[in-house]
Amino acid sequence: MIRSFPMPQAFVSTDRIRSLFTEAMSQMYRAEVPQYGTLIELVADVNAGCLENDPDLRQRLAQAGELERIDVERHGAIRLGTAEELFTIRRLFAVMGMQPVGYYDLSVAGVPVHSTSFRPIDEAALNVNPFRVFTSLLRLELIEDEKLRGEAETILAQRRIYTPRAVALIERHERNGGLTEAEATEFVAEALETFRWHGEATVSAETYKRLHDAHRLIADVVSFKGPHINHLTPRTLDIDAVQARMPERGITPKAVIEGPPRRNCDILLRQTSFKALEETIAFSGDDDGAVRGTHTARFGEIEQRGAALTAKGRALYDRLLASVRGEVQVGAGGAKAGAYDQELAERFKALPDSWDELRGQGLAFFRYSATPAGIAAAAGGTLPNDPEALIAKGYLAFAPIVYEDFLPVSAAGIFQSNLGTDQQQNYATRSNRDAFEAALGATVQDELALYAERQAASLDAAMEALGLAGLLLKTVA
Repeated sequence: MIRSFPMPQAFVSTDRIRSLFTEAMSQMYRAEVPQYGTLIELVADVNAGCLENDPDLRQRLAQAGELERIDVERHGAIRLGTAEELFTIRRLFAVMGMQPVGYYDLSVAGVPVHSTSFRPIDEAALNVNPFRVFTSLLRLELIEDEKLRGEAETILAQRRIYTPRAVALIERHERNGGLTEAEATEFVAEALETFRWHGEATVSAETYKRLHDAHRLIADVVSFKGPHINHLTPRTLDIDAVQARMPERGITPKAVIEGPPRRNCDILLRQTSFKALEETIAFSGDDDGAVRGTHTARFGEIEQRGAALTAKGRALYDRLLASVRGEVQVGAGGAKAGAYDQELAERFKALPDSWDELRGQGLAFFRYSATPAGIAAAAGGTLPNDPEALIAKGYLAFAPIVYEDFLPVSAAGIFQSNLGTDQQQNYATRSNRDAFEAALGATVQDELALYAERQAASLDAAMEALGLAGLLLKTVA
């Protein structure tokens, strides 16, 4: 008798799981925050206009593999309360092919958290779906009131933010090396529960007020069943146009756009958002009833991404930004916002605004490629062996590598403006990366090293295509 065994089901890719999750998250957030759907429509209109009016931009995006992912280029953000929650979220995101990249200490800007970004790191995976989640961990040690700190620790220790089935599927992925299509679909549904909004606080109104008085973000992290996604972010090709047109759609934008000023050559990350919703919540009462109140946390954000800067470029960027923020206070008034934008543009004239200069001075990362003319010349044996000459003759092309990460001052600015106040807290600047990585159970990856690797790999491939393997560019940082 011949026994037959069922064929093992194939695993789906982590890229597929990430795409399923991104779409599910977007649909959930649109239902929870209707203004986010309006924002998506506005961004789509602005992007379509940009592409129609700028054929060169369309061509550059197409050549860089960016055109197809414009509509899925968004990120989310969550805030966790305990080391155990952070440890498990790393395992959850690993199922989607997302790894922790970068360490961000937001306490320097008055927000009691430190953070990382979970994102894909492989270029092919980024081209499929670059979704990333900015994930913060509350720094309880920054709560000065010892009694309140102890209460917060007790409250957080009692909650479970992951469903048992989500944890079981994470363990199955780790054990088997993947999930089937059916398991992936179930995983996405279960994982989504962690990010869902709950209108019922787990604390009394009195406890909420004391947490809120310590810092609005502390109340947001500690007072609820889970770390509701607090925003999602579509990518725009013209953030200034979106900022100007938000009021036309009934959306109130924050006062200023965070990050660098408007430039011919976009760098790093520019962000803006609409004001957070004031949402009705039910507090835990001392009797069978519920006490009603409001909470402000969830909002919509927009981002415009530019070139990744080298360590040298980032140092210059940070210095210029600090010089502006140190002299011009950013408030809610239009006059202050205008003064800030004007001063920002003036100071940033010190940072070159052409791709040739940015590359020549080693300020940004670039992807290199052999051109058709270069490959044809190589076949004829007429290539110079000087890489700069190859660029000058059009045999070697370069294009900026898109920045896939975040800016701590910008993130803090978004957080502060959407906590319902311009409140700034003064925390002792005690970066604690070791504690963060211990809680994470892993070392965060160095984003600058990842960009350098991508640049070097592209240069190696281009030189090999030209039959000139081994040559280096003196200007490559």
